[in-house]
Amino acid sequence: MPSTAQIAAAVAEYVSLLGKGSGKEIGALYDESATLEDPAGGPVRSGRADITAFYSALDNVTTTAELITIRVSGDSAAFHMRVVTTMPDQVVTIEPIDVVTFNDEGLITSMRAYWGPADVITTRGA
Repeated sequence: MPSTAQIAAAVAEYVSLLGKGSGKEIGALYDESATLEDPAGGPVRSGRADITAFYSALDNVTTTAELITIRVSGDSAAFHMRVVTTMPDQVVTIEPIDVVTFNDEGLITSMRAYWGPADVITTRGA
């Protein structure tokens, strides 16, 4: 099982890549057989290829991400972050709480993002 420090570092890398990485780089943080629910209760994406395709939607937009708080327990972490996506006509801000589990190699095996429509703030772009 990865250490608390390794899990915290993996979460920090994930958040950093949300802001400046590619879908392929984010997908590489996941185990080949991982699952992703974003938002939790929505469609389950399975496997690194499907998860990479999901994150590739961020490849053509400007996004910043900030880790607000994290809690690590065993092989899992729960964390609150802020993600701001800037498009020509609008800026979308969301602060999900993600829950992730990791395998012994420190790769994500599951991720569930807790947020709903009421958690999305949209403002007009510049």
